[in-house]
Amino acid sequence: MRIGIDVGGTNTDAVLLSGNTILAETKSATSADVTSGISDALNELRRKHSFEPASIQAVMIGTTHFINAIVEADRLCPTAVVRLGLPVTEALPPLVGWPDNLLRAISARGYLCHGGHEFDGTTISALDYSEINRVAADLGEHGIRSVAISSVFSPVNAEMEAEVAALLREKLPSVHISTSHEIGRIGLLERESATVINAALRELADQVCTGLATTLAHAGIHAPLYLSQNDGTLMDVGYAREYPVATFASGPTNSMRGAAFLSGLEDCAVVDVGGTTSDVGILRSGFPREATAEVSVGGVRTNFRMPDVLSVGIGGGSRVREENATVTVGPDSVGYRLRDEAMVFGGQTMTATDLAVAAGKAAIGDPSLVGHIDSAFVRAGLDAIAEQVATTVDRMRTSSNPVPVALVGGGSILLPDELAGAAKVVRPDHYSVANAVGAAIAQIGGEVDRIFPIAPGQRDEVLDTAKHEAVDKAVAAGADPTSVEIVDVEEVPIAYLPGNATRVRVRAVGNLILDNS
Repeated sequence: MRIGIDVGGTNTDAVLLSGNTILAETKSATSADVTSGISDALNELRRKHSFEPASIQAVMIGTTHFINAIVEADRLCPTAVVRLGLPVTEALPPLVGWPDNLLRAISARGYLCHGGHEFDGTTISALDYSEINRVAADLGEHGIRSVAISSVFSPVNAEMEAEVAALLREKLPSVHISTSHEIGRIGLLERESATVINAALRELADQVCTGLATTLAHAGIHAPLYLSQNDGTLMDVGYAREYPVATFASGPTNSMRGAAFLSGLEDCAVVDVGGTTSDVGILRSGFPREATAEVSVGGVRTNFRMPDVLSVGIGGGSRVREENATVTVGPDSVGYRLRDEAMVFGGQTMTATDLAVAAGKAAIGDPSLVGHIDSAFVRAGLDAIAEQVATTVDRMRTSSNPVPVALVGGGSILLPDELAGAAKVVRPDHYSVANAVGAAIAQIGGEVDRIFPIAPGQRDEVLDTAKHEAVDKAVAAGADPTSVEIVDVEEVPIAYLPGNATRVRVRAVGNLILDNS
């Protein structure tokens, strides 16, 4: 058996699986400290389906801890960035374009040093060790506790990043080090910013991972702990301590993977309606379509792997108002305070949940408390919700053909069984905990994303090399070698670079090896 948990802004969902069979599910309000909410979810699972803690083979958790810390500019550690690129890259210094509140939150410092490579791996300039020594001294003097290292075209040649990381670890052994070739993709500024964000979260990652492991231990569960990644795969807790940015979009991704598993649809749109927002994404072969452009996180442009998700402020906690004879829903929400503020729970705020109960779509709280709401008002509010969601699905389509739509999340009771522009609408069993299911069934992945100079007649050889490297990464991360398969191959010729340069991206995925002893 294994347990999947997804911690959202409003609810913490959990499921107990045996093989592909869901034995128990639970949904509870997210606690302010998160970990006590997880403990409550585990206790509720045991109440619904008794199990011995020793029988649990793995626990998979999707968490919003880290993305929330960046959005709130809170709980971040003093961080610096060292860029290897001189004599080039001076025009746009490190941390350019960052919002002031984040810069203050991380006590930001930036350093430009010699180094870096061209796209084909040739050196721009050699490392200047006296420069690195001066930087190390300055880092120590200013109390910097985490450092991001970026180098021009480091995804092609990471030698200089690795060497500088080793030098700084030797001189500053207590400082966390994050290197950009392990974090982001081609694109210096976006990759560098993603690495700085990761570095700023390293201390929080240690605290969170320790807290999660302690919570499981208190429940008597000593099975391996995994965290969900942005691309729908898993990472072990040790990896999560090093790369917390990989969890940023785990919520929407888990919901989409869970929707594919529960509905049997591998190519469709997924609408995940939570307490605060509705997230709309596209599944391709059972995995989320990834964003092709840079992704803004807390006002910072980054380029790490993220699903292509469009969010709209519609959820179970969305506030309902009447303005100029028009019913509006959202975008603001009561969030996790739903059970205190919604009318069906005795509160004074009309929410989308109140509309669903008044319309007979849900049996939550006390229906008599919303019996006085005019039926026309209720219908207008629900129609407004359906229209906003249908419009968002339409914006995500890449062709004129209608697409099937899978509805998941507890808030999907707000939506009708038909949506404008949808080929069909599917609301699968266990839809309200699809995100926890997605976490529980997640696999292990490996990815290669590099620029290769491809000589005439060598395309197949280059692709084979990239595929083997992706498979090796998946196996090294804990995937069963017999189950690993290539799920995505992308080639993009880069016309502005010489030598028939081509960006090759390959992703491999396999099943997690579980200890069956």
